[in-house]
Amino acid sequence: MILSSNSCWNLVNYRACLISGLTDAGYRLVAFAPLDEHAAQLRRTGVEVWPVRLARSGTNPIADAWLLINYVRALHALRPAAYCSFTIKPNVYGSIAARLTQVPAINNVTGLGTMFLSKSLTWRFAAQLYRTAFKRSRAIFFHNEEDLRIFVDEGIIQPEQGRLIPGSGVNLEYFKPGDVFGADGGPTFLFIGRAIRDKGIVEFAEAARQLRGRLPKARFQVLGNPDSANPTSITTAEFQSWIDEGLIEHVGEHPDVRPFIQSATAVVLPSYREGMSRALLEGAAMAKPLIGSDVPGCRELIEDGVTGVLCKARDAASLAAAMERIGGMPSEKHREMGLAARAKVERDFSEKIVVEAYLAALSEAVRR
Repeated sequence: MILSSNSCWNLVNYRACLISGLTDAGYRLVAFAPLDEHAAQLRRTGVEVWPVRLARSGTNPIADAWLLINYVRALHALRPAAYCSFTIKPNVYGSIAARLTQVPAINNVTGLGTMFLSKSLTWRFAAQLYRTAFKRSRAIFFHNEEDLRIFVDEGIIQPEQGRLIPGSGVNLEYFKPGDVFGADGGPTFLFIGRAIRDKGIVEFAEAARQLRGRLPKARFQVLGNPDSANPTSITTAEFQSWIDEGLIEHVGEHPDVRPFIQSATAVVLPSYREGMSRALLEGAAMAKPLIGSDVPGCRELIEDGVTGVLCKARDAASLAAAMERIGGMPSEKHREMGLAARAKVERDFSEKIVVEAYLAALSEAVRR
């Protein structure tokens, strides 16, 4: 069976449990992805890696045509039981190749981004690409109901093709509560993600500025960097200016985010739109209160006043009010909210749910 993504990193970090579950079920796995420093780690899990030249961004028609040809050649050579894709270009060009080679395709739409709200020419072009690519897909997984509804309402997929899963799920044994439920000396608000505008990083920095006088002991940490490959990324200079001003503490990027979540009062993601927020899932699994925008991919995890606090998207003042609300709570209330968040992910967002959904879809696809 083929797993295809825009990087080996994506498969290692987001699909490890799925890879393990599929291997345990007896599937031989081959990854189609550009080689990166995580390729060796992927191979150690027993996955064969076939390198694919794929640019995450960009719409060069010649490069995309070659990508499609390479997918067709690889699928024709391997004749896999199924083709499973993640991220945009593997979803589009890999699925078209699967259709041409008569290989059952199963897709995963991790999120639509703000483009799908604009109804722009770019949106219409992307919608048509998806419509063509997914025409014969056996199952298409979505991470929230609104994304699924948009694809059905716009005629991009048929209702029977769409299925819901809880994002990529969360490993409840790896991410689990510790002994710390509040921060000493003042609240610590932790933003985990790329420093791009669509994740709400600008609002996070502005909210920190607004809270200087109201929560003078608060800390605002960012675990992540700007992403030059993303068109909505902030510049390195702007990011550094926030650090120099003392608005944020940059803790860099780390393969293990658990120590930072453990020492935080709350995990914050004021995103404009998500598929299903991995940062909030991990924070909830470690029994931390959540602060996030009232948008798809965040609101499914946050029950306002129970598992965390919701704020308006693109609104720094609303975010500041949400953080002030959490910051003013006693540690016992933090503990209560965090445990409610943990209970929610145990019930609805375990990785086991994702694996079972894929095994069911594969059983149906291979049987046809």
